[in-house]
Amino acid sequence: MEKSAISVTQLNQYLKTVLEADLNLRNIWVQGEISNLTIHGSGHIYLRLKDENGIVSAVMFRSNAAKLRFRPENGMKILAKGSVSVFEKTGAYQLYITEMKQDGEGDLYAALEQLKKQLAAAGIFDASHKKSIPSMPERIGVITSPTGAAVRDIIQITGRRYPLAEIVVYPAIVQGDQAPGSLINGIEYFEQFEKVDVIIIGRGGGSIEDLWGFNSPDLALAIYNCNTPVISAVGHETDFTICDFVADLRAPTPSGAAELVVPDQAELLRRIRQDQKHLLSALLRKMQHSRDLLERYAKARIMTDPHAFTDKPFMMLDHLTERLNRNILQQSREQRNTVATLIAKLDALSPLKVMQRGFSLVENENGKVVRSVEQLTLNEKIALRLPDGEATCTVKDIKKGNRYGKRNEV
Repeated sequence: MEKSAISVTQLNQYLKTVLEADLNLRNIWVQGEISNLTIHGSGHIYLRLKDENGIVSAVMFRSNAAKLRFRPENGMKILAKGSVSVFEKTGAYQLYITEMKQDGEGDLYAALEQLKKQLAAAGIFDASHKKSIPSMPERIGVITSPTGAAVRDIIQITGRRYPLAEIVVYPAIVQGDQAPGSLINGIEYFEQFEKVDVIIIGRGGGSIEDLWGFNSPDLALAIYNCNTPVISAVGHETDFTICDFVADLRAPTPSGAAELVVPDQAELLRRIRQDQKHLLSALLRKMQHSRDLLERYAKARIMTDPHAFTDKPFMMLDHLTERLNRNILQQSREQRNTVATLIAKLDALSPLKVMQRGFSLVENENGKVVRSVEQLTLNEKIALRLPDGEATCTVKDIKKGNRYGKRNEV
């Protein structure tokens, strides 16, 4: 019995062979809820699938995980396709997943909603970043398939509505795995080499798989960072892609983009004619107003009476002259009053006033006023001035003292 024993490795290898040989365990779909999710740095995805009564380990290798349209999360219900085998090192059986999609609705729709939430949280869809579309672009860049109906519709409608615009087409791949890179190259081409006023990026209608290239996050960043305004025109009016949300303007169809990007020449001509009428009407009103002013000025007195130029200045001169005379008379009266007041003050201080009260003025031979007997000498000639004349006297006697005090004889 001991000789017939097998090793653990042999047992695990045998179980692996048995499980892998069972056709019922190959390419099966398993429904469950994700738990214990680990997205390894190598790109492999490790998880457990569970339901109400059981759990099974599972792994999805990098080559298959790279094809996922959405990012798995714990608690997400999925459908996983794969085969059951044994991991020899631990002896545990697990599901080796090759495909995965969200349970309930298509995985592409789930991936689209998930990507929308991520980019919206990053602010890429914010209206504050959107650029205005020029009203009359001279050059229009179109990124689409060169053989599809979309490019023909854009060229035809633009040529009919606004033939002045030049259309530059960048032939791009609009479906499949190579579509995002081709569309990004188109944006870079118009940014670096072929300057245009606005860019239309899009294609005709199709399934969500056909339009999936326009849901690339790399394409969304390219549109977000583009300096030229971008119009998204992908599919039909009911189709929505990430490109629609990040673009500066979304058109329901490629034909709708052509109608949005250029004005209608018929409408422009109608507006020009209307502006011409308004301008002509305003010009006629201005001419009539000028004519009325001319007639009114022609009838004015200034145009018929030469004195109309001088009457008013003369009246102003008379008025100023009258004011000047009044001012001169007023100042003259004020000055006369001032002089009279000063004269009265001087007259009150005049020696003559004193002499009229009985006093006289004594002057020596030199004409100097004698103020004291000390200035007199005997036999000196002096002049005695009185109010009504003067007299020449000789000093015979000198007495010191005043009228009321003691007199001293010299």
